[in-house]
Amino acid sequence: MAERTLVIIKPDGIQRHLAGEIIGRFEKKGLKLVAVKLRQVQPALASQLYAVHKGKPFYEGLVRSLSSAPVMLLVWEADGVIAMVRKLMGATFGYDAEPGTIRGDFGCSRGCNLVHGSDSPESAAKEIALFFSPDEIVSYELTTGKWLYGRNE
Repeated sequence: MAERTLVIIKPDGIQRHLAGEIIGRFEKKGLKLVAVKLRQVQPALASQLYAVHKGKPFYEGLVRSLSSAPVMLLVWEADGVIAMVRKLMGATFGYDAEPGTIRGDFGCSRGCNLVHGSDSPESAAKEIALFFSPDEIVSYELTTGKWLYGRNE
């Protein structure tokens, strides 16, 4: 099975009407969308997601921001998907991110960075399980797979 990752379009991405643009970037790259939800994340769940940052000065702000308005939760699948998603997102802060990345093209602040993406296979598995049950993740073949990945089976 290919690698999976969680992407969250954060409240600022939803409020700024960027969800379609962000999803389109991942689709154009060739990633396969296998699960999606729109929901309001409660602070308790946001604190679980950001538990690795507990005790850091920015932790409370992360939790407050993620739970401030609806988010879109997505699971993407592809070989090497975690690294690809992180490159597409760009550097954490919009003012540091390269043009052509999501944050580089649409972000300009330190506090609002539009998207969250898992940083490792272990984090991805844990984060996906916070928001999706296994039966909410769809398995299917992309008919474009041979064109995207050079598989001519």
